[in-house]
Amino acid sequence: MRKLLRTTVGLATAALAVLACTTPATPASAADAPYDVLVFSKTAGFRHDSIAVGTQTIRDLGAANSFTVTATEDAAVFTTGNLAQYEAVIFLNTTGDVLNNSQQSAFESYISSGGGYVGVHSAADTEYGWSFYGNLVGAYFRSHPAIQQATVRVENRAHAATAHLPQNWVRTDEWYDFQSNPRANARVLANLNESTYSGGVMGADHPIAWCKTYNGGRSFYTGGGHTQASYAEPAFRAHLLGGIRYAAGRTKADCRPETGYTTLYNGSTSGWSQAGPGSFSNSDATLTSVGGMGLFWHSAKQFTNYSLKLDWRVAGDDNSGVFIGFPPSSDPNSAINNGYEVQIDPTDAADRTTGAVYGFQAADLAARDAALNPAGEWNTYELLVEGERLQVFLNGSKINDFTNTDPVRSLAGHIGIQNHGTGDDVSFRNIRIRELGGTNPPPDGDRTGRITGLAGKCLDVRNGSSANGTQIQLWSCNGGAAQTWTVTPNSTIRALGKCLDVNGAGSADGTKIQLWTCNGGGAQVWSAQSNGTLRNPNSGKCLDVSNNSSADGQAVHLWTCHTGANQRWVLP
Repeated sequence: MRKLLRTTVGLATAALAVLACTTPATPASAADAPYDVLVFSKTAGFRHDSIAVGTQTIRDLGAANSFTVTATEDAAVFTTGNLAQYEAVIFLNTTGDVLNNSQQSAFESYISSGGGYVGVHSAADTEYGWSFYGNLVGAYFRSHPAIQQATVRVENRAHAATAHLPQNWVRTDEWYDFQSNPRANARVLANLNESTYSGGVMGADHPIAWCKTYNGGRSFYTGGGHTQASYAEPAFRAHLLGGIRYAAGRTKADCRPETGYTTLYNGSTSGWSQAGPGSFSNSDATLTSVGGMGLFWHSAKQFTNYSLKLDWRVAGDDNSGVFIGFPPSSDPNSAINNGYEVQIDPTDAADRTTGAVYGFQAADLAARDAALNPAGEWNTYELLVEGERLQVFLNGSKINDFTNTDPVRSLAGHIGIQNHGTGDDVSFRNIRIRELGGTNPPPDGDRTGRITGLAGKCLDVRNGSSANGTQIQLWSCNGGAAQTWTVTPNSTIRALGKCLDVNGAGSADGTKIQLWTCNGGGAQVWSAQSNGTLRNPNSGKCLDVSNNSSADGQAVHLWTCHTGANQRWVLP
């Protein structure tokens, strides 16, 4: 975000417009630095009649997209010296054992040196006795029903192989089942909806295209490409091109395995609110900024320790950002003044360009540049928040590592995306989060500092009074003595020379939490849990912000443990 007067955002929702399957490859691919690929189509088992047309399709893609193609069925080309000239090797409908031991060793060396692999269809029906290859391709073929139409559910619409596709891609092919599910070791790009065709045996989770890094190299696999007709489909051709570009290192992607995430946005804006002028259009499960300056924020919940992932794309020299750690407010200036922004802007100063924690810390620019896709292509952010540490990953590569030391700010709170202003056209897809639970320190001695909770605010002794019975509350962090706590793990929490105490050693929901002279009783023992809660073992209940409100002065009390945001705390 540039240093301009900030205003706020409103939401405009457009009708869903599904992207046509015939979308061609993006123009950005034509700007790739030239490279070379090897197409290998040797068969020692079933031979597909689509090999010739598939080879010609790859030649045509290369002619239009800056790469040259060498096609062969001679395994003798698999030598260390010869393979070194290729940025990617494509196994096009290979079957059976096609390489001898020395050729396998050469290919392993090629991958470990950073080479790229593309597997098409029966590439998964190849080299069953070679474990390196099995790990590289991701899964081996098991069986298939008859050729028929099916619906492919596109999970990842940021990868170059799938960014052009609709969420539900209907096409005809021979649909493979696999001996294992690759999800644990690869980023699944698309999966099959078995209810839309007959004969699938993998069930509800049936990956059909994926990518991964392996042993220093890159791997892309697609289960499509059995039929000759596949290679005449513009959408499939673009799918194949995107996989080749990824394997060749000409486009970047986060291909780390991904499980356990909860969707915050993938078409539905439920739980989101607009603050300020401008808006986001909502079409094809894509939010695109309109005017501003405002903020579209997830108002339904705030977060403490988490991995936030989202996909974004700029049209040109555009400006936006992802905000985290701010309290609920209809004023976007609150996010600016209380939270942190991870910037999206390819051309600004170092501390306010893509990957920077805006105004606080620049990204590692060399790492950022190596991971960044250009305007017109999608990128993926992961913002990993653990306590007051923020790590920023771009397309799977870490580009920033920032620790908040400002006593009046926190990384805990709400998340949002910015619409910066007219002409700053930035789009977002697939916003998802995985909550990590507590990241409180291990029991290795006393720790002194602030205790932060709901909306990143601090546990505070009301009016800084050390009198017995003083109410404990939530308050904006200010670094004062009333917010400085000494924590003895699984024992006391102390401020102003006294202890955090449950009034009357009670156990009823709503019992007052107060400051009291330390006495060694059970009412003054607190145990940090792995889910971020602070539990009083004497009562079996948790430290809770009353009414789930982050207003300054909101009392804390005892309440039945439930792990909501108003019961999660970050200790010093």
